[in-house]
Amino acid sequence: MAAAGRVLVYGGRGALGSHCVRYFKAKNWWVASIDLAENEDANASVVVGATDCFPEQAEQVTTEVGKLLGEEKVDAILCVAGGWAGGSAKAKSLYRNCDLMWKQSVWTSTISSHLATKHLKEGGLLTLTGAQAALSGTPGMIGYGMAKGAVHQLCQSLAGANSGLPSGSAAVAVLPVTLDTPANRKSMPDADFSSWTPLEFIVETFYDWITGTNRPNSGSLIQVITRGGKTELVAAHL
Repeated sequence: MAAAGRVLVYGGRGALGSHCVRYFKAKNWWVASIDLAENEDANASVVVGATDCFPEQAEQVTTEVGKLLGEEKVDAILCVAGGWAGGSAKAKSLYRNCDLMWKQSVWTSTISSHLATKHLKEGGLLTLTGAQAALSGTPGMIGYGMAKGAVHQLCQSLAGANSGLPSGSAAVAVLPVTLDTPANRKSMPDADFSSWTPLEFIVETFYDWITGTNRPNSGSLIQVITRGGKTELVAAHL
């Protein structure tokens, strides 16, 4: 039975990434995971080598994805890698946390963007993961805000002429507030979970956009806002 579609999930071992892998597999899609560890639920995995050298990591991932796909194109690349770290400009952990945020968000988004120029179908979709908080200042989480702000800028740049993306394709960033993940529940057990966004909502939104339902314009920054257990998508206007 032929696959219904093909998708790359960057960050395929994380909470949201694993959900993406399982969801698309259940719909008979061919799914490849890119992460620091293999995802056994995926059809294929590219394991990222841990390094402090961005060009080294980027070339390794680009080469291995090229070997995996050959001349095949994918319908979508979903970059859902990322993480969170707090700290003001005064924090002793500032340098370390900025470095971590850059690796988790900016490195992965940049690599995903380059992969899209090589392997995304015409009319395909690239999603990046920003943050609603980074639409304004983030004094208590300097590194996180800078990294997510860079992702927002990258998304808007990819929408421009001569960005390198295939014809008719779109780059869209999702800007969640808080995702309802096991790790977040463990670290914030007393929070209002009704204001957290279910992973299912994000993944179903990706599927809709990939298949042509309510896809935003390329370059859009889409806030994902959940209140009282109800989630809506709101375009941000900078």
